[in-house]
Amino acid sequence: MNPIFLDLGFFKIYWYSFLLFLAFFIGCVLAIKEAKKWKISEDFMINMFFYVIILSFIGARAYYVAFNWDYYSANLSSIFKVWEGGLAIHGGLIMALIFIIFYTKKYKVDTLRILDILVVSLILGQAIGRWGNFMNGEAHGAITTLEHLKSLHIPEFIINGMYIDGNYYQPTFFYESLWCFLGFIVLIIYRGMKYTKIGTTTSLYLIWYGIERFFVEGMRTDSLMLGNFRIAQIISIIMIVTGIIMFFILKRGSVFNNKYNDIKNTHETNF
Repeated sequence: MNPIFLDLGFFKIYWYSFLLFLAFFIGCVLAIKEAKKWKISEDFMINMFFYVIILSFIGARAYYVAFNWDYYSANLSSIFKVWEGGLAIHGGLIMALIFIIFYTKKYKVDTLRILDILVVSLILGQAIGRWGNFMNGEAHGAITTLEHLKSLHIPEFIINGMYIDGNYYQPTFFYESLWCFLGFIVLIIYRGMKYTKIGTTTSLYLIWYGIERFFVEGMRTDSLMLGNFRIAQIISIIMIVTGIIMFFILKRGSVFNNKYNDIKNTHETNF
């Protein structure tokens, strides 16, 4: 696959960068629209996104570089070549979460409600962003056969794109993208239900994405490692356990209390 989306000679835009931008843009639009329903100002959201995008980008790159330091310590200039790939989503999520907690506390906005708004956009963004890995010919699984790929009934252009350096590979990016698209539908339906409690959409995201990433990571050949363990699988287990605990804690009590879709459980932001 050609990783370049637009080549003007003196300036190139890569598919990876373009799809990341598209994912961020669509996610921001959806989140701002949802936030307005709960009297959360557009300025509050835009300001938050400005810092979240920058910090999550830095966190994702720093996380990836840290666990590949043997390579980057000998190739320092490559640290900044993000168009070649190499963003670890868990690093971005951790950095973004830390900022969001401090930001919402500063302006006295319900952190869990903000997270419930954001995770729906996030999982859609993940579904879109994975196609950047496809265009870069990265984040794939182990070597497989053409016959196996055809038996999966996946589109022909994906099969052709998985032919890299003389071998066919498992399209793990595609599995993750499909799961995230399905997760987007599940989360947006769940969040809109009458008795959904604040924070449970976030907990469901942690469970949903954690399960997917644990299994898909086991199929990948480019995992970040800590000794003999895949870092992403360790983080995925933590996400799943945290999500389950959060869900049952937040679901306690009357179904009429602390509902996400109850306008009484929000207040206008002063920003």
